[in-house]
Amino acid sequence: MSHNTTPTTPKIDDFPCAWCGLTVSAYAADGARRNHCPSCLHSRHVLDHVEGGPGDCRGRMSPIAVAVPRTGGWQVIHRCVRCDELTSTPVCADDNQLVLMRMAVRPLAQPPFPLEAFGTL
Repeated sequence: MSHNTTPTTPKIDDFPCAWCGLTVSAYAADGARRNHCPSCLHSRHVLDHVEGGPGDCRGRMSPIAVAVPRTGGWQVIHRCVRCDELTSTPVCADDNQLVLMRMAVRPLAQPPFPLEAFGTL
């Protein structure tokens, strides 16, 4: 009698945050798959999207901005602290809203030019 077995991929249900150490569920409250910490929004660089890049460098991905693409929904923009690759990932419903808003208003709160320049326009 033969058994037909197929190799299974291990299911990762949780992971430690690369920045704050929080044990993070791999699934958000709405069931969506997540790859970043809902508290501090940091992630781990496990998939290289740049052709000829260093591979899975396992560096910490720091959240640097939010973006709203034409398709709608917010995206967190991450930069790898080891190889500088930029990636985006969808915001999950239970992500820290204060951290998201801080990133969203940063360009207005800290513009790259002096605000006094508006007085002469």
